[in-house]
Amino acid sequence: QVQLVESGGGLVQAGGSLKLSCAASGRTVSSISMAWFRQSPGTEREFVASITRNGRKTFYRETVRGRFTISKDDSNNTGYLQMNGLKPEDTAVYYCTASTRGVFASHPADYDYWGQGTQVTVSS
Repeated sequence: QVQLVESGGGLVQAGGSLKLSCAASGRTVSSISMAWFRQSPGTEREFVASITRNGRKTFYRETVRGRFTISKDDSNNTGYLQMNGLKPEDTAVYYCTASTRGVFASHPADYDYWGQGTQVTVSS
């Protein structure tokens, strides 16, 4: 079992930055692949970014590439999503997710463990 707790969401103006954290327990982050998804009201949950177990590969949806950075820190067993140049269309609830099966994927069904979500609101 893996437990995930997100934090770091909030209200920010367009062009600003936020850093989301995902504290993991039950497994070390070096043993799990992780990803971030987001969901706005009335829309399906969409992929944002993923990172492999060893942290050497990352993948981003096109609209956030170059603005967002996904990472993991083994020393505090936490995953991160650094978000720069935020836009109003980035407004959503952001979810951290993980897999112990080593998946490196972009579909929600590929991941087994989910956090409770953290709200990110970007004002124009």
